[in-house]
Amino acid sequence: MSSVSTSSSIAPNSGIVNSYPTVEESTAVAEKLRGMALVPNPAVTEPPLFAEVDMGADASATTVRATVVQAATVFYDTPATLDKAERLLAEAASYGSQLVVFPEAFIGGYPRGSTFGVSIGNRTAKGKEEFRKYHAAAIDVPGPEVERLAAMAAKYKVHLVMGVIERDGYTLYCTVLFFDPQGRFLGKHRKVMPTALERIIWGFGDGSTIPVFDTPVGKIGAAICWENRMPLLRTAMYAKGVEIYCAPTADSRDVWQASMTHIALEGGCFVLSANQFCRRKDYPPPPDYVFSGTEEELVPESVVCAGGSVIISPSGTVLAGPNYDGEALISADLDLGEVARAKFDFDVVGHYARPEILSLVVKDHPMAPVSFASASGRPESPHKRPDLL
Repeated sequence: MSSVSTSSSIAPNSGIVNSYPTVEESTAVAEKLRGMALVPNPAVTEPPLFAEVDMGADASATTVRATVVQAATVFYDTPATLDKAERLLAEAASYGSQLVVFPEAFIGGYPRGSTFGVSIGNRTAKGKEEFRKYHAAAIDVPGPEVERLAAMAAKYKVHLVMGVIERDGYTLYCTVLFFDPQGRFLGKHRKVMPTALERIIWGFGDGSTIPVFDTPVGKIGAAICWENRMPLLRTAMYAKGVEIYCAPTADSRDVWQASMTHIALEGGCFVLSANQFCRRKDYPPPPDYVFSGTEEELVPESVVCAGGSVIISPSGTVLAGPNYDGEALISADLDLGEVARAKFDFDVVGHYARPEILSLVVKDHPMAPVSFASASGRPESPHKRPDLL
């Protein structure tokens, strides 16, 4: 049995050109989706791009069709971004995808190039207003946007991994949400280490949100962007048995591919990395939004994030991508038997571990700065209603 990986262009902020065997079938699907689309779809004008990849699959192992989404946020417009997410999810599901992974900060946006008016010892009024708008575009977890994402997962019968900006009071977190095909919200992972200026707008996740979910399509977990370069975080995920390692990111550099291949080999797991593909026009125009230091060099069509989304097998084989051409759905069939074959060679938390020499302790409890003791003795969150805890 062979696996099909697909990669195809999507017209920015509009429809998708992505299909399996024929142009006629692609056109038929596009016409069907046009009737249900939440934003306009263009006509299919050229054949899809697809490739055959032999993964050595066998009938005794589970095969999972997975898709990583490479697309841009509708910046400062969360309802429109949710509409776009549903259209992309519908397209992926129409090709039989069982697992769909979106980029880092897809809901809420990745504020690339912005300084939020910050310099050491100073914050500008314009930067504070920019944060207010960014805070308004974030979502509460739980909240109505989470309910809508859960409904999408149920409607299209997929496991959904979604990058969001989570609002908890007046602190924001870069977060990944997990949903199952029954529409259940499984849980979340908060980025434990924002990078550089990300730290002025995002809080730090703790060890209580490093989950790996045991699902019918495999054990799924996620690490976000550069926290994938933290060996101890990866080790914690390996110890929880991750088989499908999701890596939503904002890093489109070529060197990112080396990191993803290393993680696949190190963890003996599939790696699914989803990044946005963005042009300058996908962000608000100046002076409302300014790319610090480079704005004068940019035109509306300038690429500010080139994607590079990719799917890699536990043996280090690239199954689909990397794609640097535009918005795209990138898909492959994952033979979960590959995990056992890879672990036979190298199991970093099993037969290839030396715990008497090297070991890791993970503090996996919440680290809230303030706790309130209720009458029942159960801690209460300062930002959440007790009935939602």
